[in-house]
This record gives sequence, structure tokens and C-alpha cells, in this order.
Amino acid sequence: MDETAAKKAAEERLNSQAGFKKMVGGFLIVIVISIVIWALTGQGDFWPIWVMLGLGIATAFSAWSAYGPRAKGPSQAEIEEEAKKFE
Repeated sequence: MDETAAKKAAEERLNSQAGFKKMVGGFLIVIVISIVIWALTGQGDFWPIWVMLGLGIATAFSAWSAYGPRAKGPSQAEIEEEAKKFE
């Protein structure tokens, strides 16, 4: 993998990880709002579990995409060697 491609792959991965963290924050807000609505409307069956389940599945796929194994990327040694060129 050449220098430009490695830098682009690293940048995309870091952006993906940052986006994942923002998404999790948004999901937590949605879950809290769902629980508050459930609590204020009579506390019948705990329907927010379905919201949590759906968002949990989406979170799992996003986490895999952001932090999971990557398809043939640079090794840590290659990254460190390349970073030294910019110092």
C-alpha cells in the first residue's frame, strides 16, 4: 500500500471511529427519551426494550465497521515509519 493510500485509509478509519462515538451518544439520548416517555405514560409493558434492541443491533454493526478488522491495511510498523517522515 503506498503512502497516500495508507494515509487515506487511516483517516477514513479515524473518521469512522469518531462518527461511531457520536452515533452512540445520539442512541443513548433516544433510549433515555423512550424510557422517560414510557415512565410518564403509565408504565405498561416495557416497550423501550424494542428501541434498545434495534439500536443495539445498529450499534454492533457500526462498531464492527469502525473498530473491527480491516481489509488489508498497513501494519503498525509501517504507520510509525511513515509518521517519522512528517516530523
